[in-house]
Amino acid sequence: MPNSTYNIANYIAPGRHVHLVGIGGVSMRPLGLVLKGMGMTVTGSDMTASASTQELINKGIRVTIGHQAENIEGADCIIRTAAAHNDNPEIAAARAAGVPVFERAQAWGEIMKAYKNAICISGTHGKTTTTSMVTHIMMEAQKDPTVMIGGYLPLLHAGHRVGHGDTIILESCEYCDSFLNFFPTLAVVLNIEEDHLDYFKDLQAIENSFHKFAASARSGILANGDDPNTVDAMQDLNYTTFGLREGNCIHVRNITDDFHSYDVICDGEYYCHLNLGVVGKHNAINALAAAGTAWMLGIPGDVTARGLATFHGAGRRMEHKGVFNGADVYDDYAHHPGELSALIAAVRTMKYNRVIVCFQPHTYTRTAALFDDFVRELSKPDLTVVAEIYAARERNLIGISSRDLVAQIPGAAYCATLPAVTDWIKANAREGDIVLTVGAGDIYRAGEALFK
Repeated sequence: MPNSTYNIANYIAPGRHVHLVGIGGVSMRPLGLVLKGMGMTVTGSDMTASASTQELINKGIRVTIGHQAENIEGADCIIRTAAAHNDNPEIAAARAAGVPVFERAQAWGEIMKAYKNAICISGTHGKTTTTSMVTHIMMEAQKDPTVMIGGYLPLLHAGHRVGHGDTIILESCEYCDSFLNFFPTLAVVLNIEEDHLDYFKDLQAIENSFHKFAASARSGILANGDDPNTVDAMQDLNYTTFGLREGNCIHVRNITDDFHSYDVICDGEYYCHLNLGVVGKHNAINALAAAGTAWMLGIPGDVTARGLATFHGAGRRMEHKGVFNGADVYDDYAHHPGELSALIAAVRTMKYNRVIVCFQPHTYTRTAALFDDFVRELSKPDLTVVAEIYAARERNLIGISSRDLVAQIPGAAYCATLPAVTDWIKANAREGDIVLTVGAGDIYRAGEALFK
């Protein structure tokens, strides 16, 4: 039977048995823990054993390594990770037996209905950082939040937290319209650019998706009034604007040239003063969005300032890896031209002698669709090396290679493998440089290999 015949609300309930396919995943693991905390019987499976699956076992969840039809025995419903398709043995068995199969985002959407405050952070860029910043504020405010972040946050020693308060904070992704399964009380829209063009037809389709997401918010919308695409997408909606310009409801005053320090003004009144532990204009905007979120939830300004003062970055967001040959080595998740632009601009304020970028493109479709923009941004560093494209979920049906990018970038080098990138860094990095391993794939391994 098709999934549309089942109402997930009837299955996400105490006493029900739910089986999670891919339970060790970054957002599946906390989902399993939250569902168990709700009084459900939770089982799961994953292809490989890991620290994540062991944590689940330690907390009383039965986890099977390997996908087999018999693993779903007794389950009232199945929740699957995006990587589990209909030919997965457990999914196929469930469908044959008439057991409903739901998507991960559907489950999170149902869960958030129970929270007084469901804060959903969206945007083409900055979601992980801003969700992490909001988490710092809510922890400082002792809200005991439940948190789902698409990355690692040192404060939590994880990318998630299962709390007992009335607030849930979720990073909310637009890919495949995933966030349209959510039920936010407050929807935050950081920015909108062309991305995920393997799913969306064009920018207008992306804006339409964000419009639907924002319109679903039950209590409020906070959106970037400085971003033309966001303003366009929010047409006909009642929303609160944030941005560096004074024309926004939430804006800044007395901002320093390095974007490190500024006053936050909310609806014409002083709210707080921020001293940030992260660099760049983009992070000043992310922090303003986080502060605006706190203001809209009634958090005092001094609490917000203290919470943000303790934030020094999430995992893979300008994460310092060490010093090699006198050069500082950092890793960053930037995988879109807009993110590259913001990253390089931020790093220039740090006054290194040379900026060296080791970039790994992420997916063939993104590389092809934004090719000229990647060439432009990768021409900005003092030295650029480009690793081969990280396929992720795709096959190379386009016939594109990182060699095509390098051919258009003056002085750039091409490396077919990550060990070759590591060797290139060893040969080129010197004292006074900053070396950035950049991309959403496994490029971080090239930097980490320097210290092994």
